Amino acid sequence: MAVITGLSGNELYCLKQKGYEPGNLVIGNSVFALGFVGGLASGLKTLGGGEVHQLTDIIKEGRLLAYMRMVEEARRHGGDGVTGVTSQLIFHDSNIEYLAIGSAVHRSERALPASGVHPHDDHVFSTSANGQELYCQLDCGFEPLQFVFGNVAYSIGIGGGIMGSLRSLKSGEVIEYSGMLNRTRHLALERISAEAREAGANAVLGIQTVISPLIGIQEMLMTGTASYNPVLPKMYTENPITSDLTNEEMWNVVHAGYYPVKLVLGVSVFSVGFAGGFKAMLKSFVRGEIKELTYLIYQARIKALSMIQEDATQCGADDVVGVKTYVYDFGGGVIELLAIGTAIKKFPNIPELTGNLIPQAIIKDVETFQNRVPLMATYTQSLGE
Repeated sequence: MAVITGLSGNELYCLKQKGYEPGNLVIGNSVFALGFVGGLASGLKTLGGGEVHQLTDIIKEGRLLAYMRMVEEARRHGGDGVTGVTSQLIFHDSNIEYLAIGSAVHRSERALPASGVHPHDDHVFSTSANGQELYCQLDCGFEPLQFVFGNVAYSIGIGGGIMGSLRSLKSGEVIEYSGMLNRTRHLALERISAEAREAGANAVLGIQTVISPLIGIQEMLMTGTASYNPVLPKMYTENPITSDLTNEEMWNVVHAGYYPVKLVLGVSVFSVGFAGGFKAMLKSFVRGEIKELTYLIYQARIKALSMIQEDATQCGADDVVGVKTYVYDFGGGVIELLAIGTAIKKFPNIPELTGNLIPQAIIKDVETFQNRVPLMATYTQSLGE
């Protein structure tokens, strides 16, 4: 019977180099109703701002059910692992469909894990990495164990909004917003690390972060691959490495004698203030720099980057690489500046890697299908969209 797989030609080539053969596309799903009571309770929770626990929990439960059904389908097909796993939300009126999808793979004798022996017969590894990314991870000595995620549904809230609006009458940091958003952003990271630790991993690789609107609030979702590398110090079993480097970037970092140690992020929320906003509005009618906004955004970036520096110092890192900054406009002259990157550290005795990455591991697949027809009134949240 023909294999129906989501793997591309480049992925097939890369996996074959590591001793894996393609298996079928595997899918797991679960449909939940939000419910009137749950929706009402969540609405009341948003008054104070911060995490909306009811929604976080129900979304986590749905994602987990879909994921477990996908893995079970791979097991029924005789797969040894599932690659390219994604976790999606699809809204159908008042119901949510949770969808997990990936491509099963079959292991040959050449693909023994780092322990040197095959895992138990019913063990199926899972990874967010596609075939090309998995090649890079394996070449760095990381054995994939489990697809993991950390999520937090949150709201700025009416209560937080009142405090923030009072503070926004003058220019400067809006401490209420900064503190709340910094806590919620770090919750997703803490939860993905906890899942990796429970899976027996000492690293979470290829973390992707998605912030999406969700029923009047927002969800921050982190997904990645819980992995094990036998050369890492024992301390990382209790406190796994976290990294949002692409797998190709990680290969180059390891090749240079470093390992990623921690995903670091900083959040700052600033307000231009009533007076500053009024001045900026007047200046927007004439040509020239709006110094108030220039200074505001500069200060927000400095604050967020200083938080990253503090995180890196605490984990003993040598450098922070791949830093990116994002600006979110809350309206009313209030902005959030989010900075995120990966702290790295020099490690002795890193095993020799392949001299160069094969071209197939870095070639980006070209999208050959385009849908220009507007989608129906269905909202889809998916990594990679």
